[in-house]
Amino acid sequence: MRYWIILYIMLVNLLLSRHSKRHAAVMAASTTSTTSTTASATTGEYVSSLARLLQKRELSSKAALSAATNTLRQKYAPTSTSTLRHNSRAFVRPSFFHSSAVTASSSTPTKDTSTSFDFDYFVIGAGSGGIASARRAATYGAKVAVAEKARLGGTCVNVGCVPKKVMWNAASIAEVLHDMKHYGFSSSDKVTFDWPQLKSNRDKYIARLNGIYDRNLEASGVTKVVGAASLVGKNTVQITNPENGTTVTHTAKHILIATGGVPVFPNGDGIQEHCISSDGFFDLEELPRKAAVVGAGYIAVELAGVLQALGTETHLVVRKEGALRGFDDLLKSTLDEEMQRQGIEIHRNTNGMEKVELNPDGTKKVYLKNGEVLDGLDTVLVAPGRKPNVESLNLEQVGVQQKKGGYVEVNEYCETSVEGIYALGDVIGEIELTPTAIAAGRRLSDRLFLGVEGAKINYELVPTVVFSHPPIGTIGLTEEEAIKKFGQEHIKVYRSKFANLYYGAWQVEPDDKPKSAMKLVCAGKEEKVVGLHVIGMGADEMLQGTCLYAFDIVSSLSINLVLTTI
Repeated sequence: MRYWIILYIMLVNLLLSRHSKRHAAVMAASTTSTTSTTASATTGEYVSSLARLLQKRELSSKAALSAATNTLRQKYAPTSTSTLRHNSRAFVRPSFFHSSAVTASSSTPTKDTSTSFDFDYFVIGAGSGGIASARRAATYGAKVAVAEKARLGGTCVNVGCVPKKVMWNAASIAEVLHDMKHYGFSSSDKVTFDWPQLKSNRDKYIARLNGIYDRNLEASGVTKVVGAASLVGKNTVQITNPENGTTVTHTAKHILIATGGVPVFPNGDGIQEHCISSDGFFDLEELPRKAAVVGAGYIAVELAGVLQALGTETHLVVRKEGALRGFDDLLKSTLDEEMQRQGIEIHRNTNGMEKVELNPDGTKKVYLKNGEVLDGLDTVLVAPGRKPNVESLNLEQVGVQQKKGGYVEVNEYCETSVEGIYALGDVIGEIELTPTAIAAGRRLSDRLFLGVEGAKINYELVPTVVFSHPPIGTIGLTEEEAIKKFGQEHIKVYRSKFANLYYGAWQVEPDDKPKSAMKLVCAGKEEKVVGLHVIGMGADEMLQGTCLYAFDIVSSLSINLVLTTI
């Protein structure tokens, strides 16, 4: 129950260690005023006091920790105020530890007095990665601003992970209602589903999250700038007011690009006019009677599964033989079987859409490149992928290099080709997942504003969950990738396929029961685990609960120890 407190203690001890090693040198070299020296000392007292409370086990809950932290902040760091005027509108945010002395005591170089900037750190994009980096930097004493022209939270909160999981939950409930007869439940009343009510509840939830992000930024002392941002110089950002088009510029020593991605529409007559993207899925006011989902990635299979479970006649259109082409063969084949069993019609080897026409009754007709025609569709959802949201940033003008697909080119430390400009998250085209963007953003701020040398994210062994029906959990190499890397003779694979106990009471043929499947890919004489792939009920939670242990610790051990430990 105190595991999170132990982790917090470890972090505080690390900060104390770093502080004590550098404090004498910083104070000796400091030419700041007595006031600055006092601010530096109170920073150490604040952290030390919090550490003592933690180590004495006087904080038994998260609420107690929060209360103690706030008390200490009030004692050692009186709140000041920073005001930014944007088109005659003042954004007032409390600033926390905005003195140069605190910057020095946190092991970072003192501010560059030869050049004056409006901010130490300016973040373009208020998605998960940008906000995480901004807030982390602010806690280290940096003066930080975040620019955003849309809702706070980015893709994940507004049109990604969060609303998608709400819809997945609704689809899972529909599946349970369908299955209840196998457990002896029946109802004389017909169960109905109200899509508009679900949408309303979901949208209200997202709005609450937007508000939480806003309040968190304010509490962290981060200045929020509303508008569309673009780069007009190495250290200069221009903000365009979305209402009247007026502009204002801000300067910053460090600038982060964290603008995320946007959906891609394929070329073809009528496609953009008559189709919706995955973002548009969350704007649907009614449950479609008949829909086509075009795409083979995880977004396509997730939304196709949701629609089918909730009662839509669903067609999945893929360019090649099947979906999830980059995943392990076991996952692809098992999901393919399950989607067909659920009633999803898969159109294979289509090479994509040719065009889309609007029928007189308002339905759509889709012409596929292999000659097939899908008619009478209420909704055509295209999900071929996403592209980086960089078109308005003026990257070329300031010299920021891009790679294939328009993604911003960065090194392992999120540094672009221009000194002082950084990028992370979906905009760089690495692993496009919310947790990786958050981790990258925090590591970047650790390095820039706390002085943690070499702080960076490790993109190896990143677990991934696909909220298909059934869900998928995967981490590490696929069997094919492992063979290419280590050679066929050095690979051993463990497989298992079975019906979950949930289906045990079902009085149906064993072959008709939904299946779970697992695979361990091992390499070398000691059979080091290099890949783990699971599909089936609970696969998402299975991977989330075990991958940290299994791969952060056990990946260097043999399969025998793994099998006897987990």
